[in-house]
Amino acid sequence: MNFNEAINAEKVTQAQALQIFDKLASVDIEFILGTWNGSEFPSGHPNDGLLASSGWFGKRFIDRDTVDPLLYYTSDKEGFFAADPVFKAAASARGVTDISTIRSEVETFKPSARLRNIEFRGITTTAMIYDNRPIIDYFRKVDQNTVLGAMDCRGDDCTYFFILRRV
Repeated sequence: MNFNEAINAEKVTQAQALQIFDKLASVDIEFILGTWNGSEFPSGHPNDGLLASSGWFGKRFIDRDTVDPLLYYTSDKEGFFAADPVFKAAASARGVTDISTIRSEVETFKPSARLRNIEFRGITTTAMIYDNRPIIDYFRKVDQNTVLGAMDCRGDDCTYFFILRRV
């Protein structure tokens, strides 16, 4: 199965997602700079569906040390804002689903992650390292405007997958 077949299927297994990810090319830091719109890549992870329902917009990579890992739509869906990952996680734990409803609690104007080249699954690629969460997102290139992300979270038995498309 390839990436496009997986998109058409609308859901894959963890094994299929890893196989697809492993076949994709690595990404360098310069390639990923900019703002990206995100969507989920359902693969049987317990968190499948949570980002979409929370109003997630995507990610913004300004430079290797300045990253907004969580962008959320504003309540009018006309724009987006950066959320602090720690405050967002606490809100989700309280049962908040639409992050725009608590924007004043979670919005940040400081970067919350950085980019580095790290080996993952045998290939060195660009990875986003959260500042205050035990999470690393690894990226592989689908095409010039699309990447597949794999979130590796300490203590998680499986990998969460997502798609980013260049804005």
